[in-house]
Amino acid sequence: MKILVAVGVAGLLATGCAEGSSSSDEKAKQPPAPTVLPQKLTKPNAEPDMEPRPSPADDAPFDENLAYELRLKTLKMAQATGKTTAECPKGLESKSGTRATCTTTYDGLKVVWNVTIGKKSGWSDNVVEFNAVPDKGILTSDGVARLLYGNYRDSIDHARCNDIPKAVLVPLNVKTKYSCEVVFKGRTPGGLAEPVRVTDAGPRVH
Repeated sequence: MKILVAVGVAGLLATGCAEGSSSSDEKAKQPPAPTVLPQKLTKPNAEPDMEPRPSPADDAPFDENLAYELRLKTLKMAQATGKTTAECPKGLESKSGTRATCTTTYDGLKVVWNVTIGKKSGWSDNVVEFNAVPDKGILTSDGVARLLYGNYRDSIDHARCNDIPKAVLVPLNVKTKYSCEVVFKGRTPGGLAEPVRVTDAGPRVH
């Protein structure tokens, strides 16, 4: 009798395992819940102030004028209001072909620019062309918000990202670890998130 009872118990246990396995398989077949990015970007209230202050004096040397232009380029890259500084080598000449390294900061974040002086402008001897390449990019959450709301305008309900800081240094012209999703009106979040890049003209999401 003990043997029969033991076999019966084993049979019951085996049947219970089979039923549990079937339930687990059904759960595994269910699609995963959509991932909702944690950071909600709201529409910016106004255009940022892109004019560094103070401006150079009328008789300021060339290096100060160049530093001012690099502050302006730094703000355009961030696409957000912030405190900027810039410094170029003292006594820098405006002669075509001259190369120099200048440094700017945006809210304390340091960017190094490799500058090459070009030819004088055709309409004024006091204006020269120059090419400036930053060693890294500045990404701001306000800049990304301004880009997305500007691109989609009235069709966007809001945008979601994965915790972009107020301002952070990132590699230039490559995918960063940050991504964003545009949530259109009448839709729910949890759709396609696209990577964020930074160019010297501002952020891009694609």
